[in-house]
Amino acid sequence: MAQPDGKKIFFENLSGAGKAIAVLTSGGDAQGMNAAVRAVVRMGLYVGAKVYFIHEGYQGMVDGGENIKEATWESVSSMLQVGGTVIGSARCKEFRSHEGRLKAAHNLVQHGITNLCVIGGDGSLTGANLFREEWSGLLGELAEQGLIDADAVQKYSALHIVGMVGSIDNDFCGTDMTIGTDSALHRIIEVVDAIMTTAQSHQRTFVLEVMGRHCGYLALVSALACGADWVLIPEMPPEDGWEDKMCEKLSATRSRGTRLNIIIVAEGAIDRHGKPITSGIVKDLVVKCLGFDTRVTILGHVQRGGTPSAFDRILASRMGVEAVLALLETTANTPACVVSLCGNQSVRLPLMECVQMTQEVQRAMDGKRFEEAVKLRGRSFENNLKTYKLLAHRKPESELPVSNFNVAVLNVGAPAAGMNAAVRSAVRVGISEGHKMFAVSDGFEGFYKGQIKEIKWADVGGWTGQGGSLLGTKRTLPAKHIDKIAEQMRMHNINALLIVGGFEGFLSLLELLTARGKYDEFCVPMVMVPATVSNNVPGSDLSIGADTALNAITTTCDRIKQSASGTKRRVFIIETMGGYCGYLASVGGLAAGADAAYIYEEPFDIRDLQANVEHLTEKMKTSIQRGLVLRNENCNENYTTDFIYQLYSEEGRGVFDSRKNVLGHMQQGGAPSPFDRNFGTKISAKAMQWISKKLLETFRHDEGRVFANTEESCCLLGMRRRALVFQPVVQLKDETDFVHRIPKEQWWLKLRPLMKILAKYKTTFDVSDSGQLEHVVRNRPKESDASVAI
Repeated sequence: MAQPDGKKIFFENLSGAGKAIAVLTSGGDAQGMNAAVRAVVRMGLYVGAKVYFIHEGYQGMVDGGENIKEATWESVSSMLQVGGTVIGSARCKEFRSHEGRLKAAHNLVQHGITNLCVIGGDGSLTGANLFREEWSGLLGELAEQGLIDADAVQKYSALHIVGMVGSIDNDFCGTDMTIGTDSALHRIIEVVDAIMTTAQSHQRTFVLEVMGRHCGYLALVSALACGADWVLIPEMPPEDGWEDKMCEKLSATRSRGTRLNIIIVAEGAIDRHGKPITSGIVKDLVVKCLGFDTRVTILGHVQRGGTPSAFDRILASRMGVEAVLALLETTANTPACVVSLCGNQSVRLPLMECVQMTQEVQRAMDGKRFEEAVKLRGRSFENNLKTYKLLAHRKPESELPVSNFNVAVLNVGAPAAGMNAAVRSAVRVGISEGHKMFAVSDGFEGFYKGQIKEIKWADVGGWTGQGGSLLGTKRTLPAKHIDKIAEQMRMHNINALLIVGGFEGFLSLLELLTARGKYDEFCVPMVMVPATVSNNVPGSDLSIGADTALNAITTTCDRIKQSASGTKRRVFIIETMGGYCGYLASVGGLAAGADAAYIYEEPFDIRDLQANVEHLTEKMKTSIQRGLVLRNENCNENYTTDFIYQLYSEEGRGVFDSRKNVLGHMQQGGAPSPFDRNFGTKISAKAMQWISKKLLETFRHDEGRVFANTEESCCLLGMRRRALVFQPVVQLKDETDFVHRIPKEQWWLKLRPLMKILAKYKTTFDVSDSGQLEHVVRNRPKESDASVAI
């Protein structure tokens, strides 16, 4: 297919010829590790390096022999969707000793390996750094013992190390997300959603214990994602007397008609005096004080298992490619680094700086400096904690500020998973700020018909896990009924608007902005948060609902591919949604291990289709049995899904057969993913706080009304690279292709070469945007906004 010009052609600048790279997984396993291993192997082979598996982690490095094997392209096929680590992981006491590391060095030198990619936690990465520091001394010892010659000492004089953090706990400082965390959250939320139905039937309280001996991330974020009544984490133990406060909260929730309570406890939860708070203690407390029927569920290793989520596959694939780039660019003086994402940007951070800060968190907790521990975890963690407290704990009416402002919230466009979480967040933050909140049913269609009513705190209870749009949503734009909408704004004295929606929401804001010239009713603060599976809203790299759709695509592709196991060679043609936006096809293709993804943004012709068929034919002659091709629904009006299916069927005759599948609206349905629940919750809370600020700024005391008519008072809140940014909608017009309803520039197009490289295509690769070595900064500016929502 036609390629965007890379700023650097990969082969000309970075060659791995003559280099040997080894990849190992160490410590606890995490979903997504296999995707990282696959990416390292294929990228390494792509650049001409030799790549080796080290089986069983450091134990395999010490033992050598059959544990160190050369990897081939085919040896990492069909492992993308497998949980755990297929090359094994083991904790190794021997590697902690000097003698063990000497054996490991000898085994590496025998294979000519001087580049190590280590996937593990902080202990594994610290061990790798020590190994690197000792390397020259170890080679000297091996030469003295006559195990290697002087030439080998000189040839293999430097060991280069790059780390990727694989840990479900997300306990490594300096990175937004570690490989496996999102998948673990999926496991937890699946269990919570299932438990909620049985708890509601019997009016029960459930105490869930999740992993996190030293880090409360999983407990905190799952509590935020399911709207738990109480959460206990090691970084922020509850104040003395928490027992009575918790029971009061549970009792108050039940008195408002709720039939269940959910309490989430991290396995390392403690009180202010360092005494453990176990799930059993919490259960006994609830039974004793309230007499509620209470059950305990300990999730245990379920959280480590299962298929990796789309997020973890993409994260691990990007990091695996970035790790190989880092190894190719490293010199003898480059410090060992760890690769990760900040927002949607690749970053490289000095490994030991991250390790030291991670250890500082534990020292702060041991010293009972809990506020400091929360801050050291990073702004993302701190922001999660603040948002949870804001939404879960309702202040008494007497303590609420009185603003006398009325704020309306509505959904516009097609439904997207996570919309309800966003509405819940907006309503509760608005009430906490003293506003009266109004819900508009059925978008602007309901608005002009007067379907507007006040919505209270308890009305949005349990909304986070609900798919679709509980308020109702329509694609109707306001211009057609602008006079009636203005009349409803006046009747209900609406002082601000929050729209949760897709491209129609963006168009609606532009129409309301234009209408300000004629109707003063629209001279109020207005903000939109993007929510659409298509991820086609200008001004934002991500939209609420897109992650859930990606997971639906990825899971379905896994099942479709599995359906062909044991049969003859087969290629599947899958059609995805997205309008003219190729996000779902491209990123879904990367997550599912597709061979090609046809999209509108990257034009293709019959020659490209023919080249793809020939490429698949060549692959099918090896041990690879299945092919996967994704097609965006509007990528080309002539090359339809049927056409491509028939072309592949004809041209592949005798080598493979073809099947087609149109995924359709299943991509829009289902319960929202943990990512979308939290992204919706946090972005909407931020939008509501912006509205409160604008209301105070634009209130005219002499007239007793709000009057906001500047461009800055009509904004879209979107994620841009590493930060959440409020952008006046009028300024986004130049960035928008209104005919095809997509932004003119889209960041994810840079991921397409990764998909092609991992599918064995020769392609150009732009490395100008690859991660540069940065330093770990405590509470990086706006890191809370850039945490990719989780």
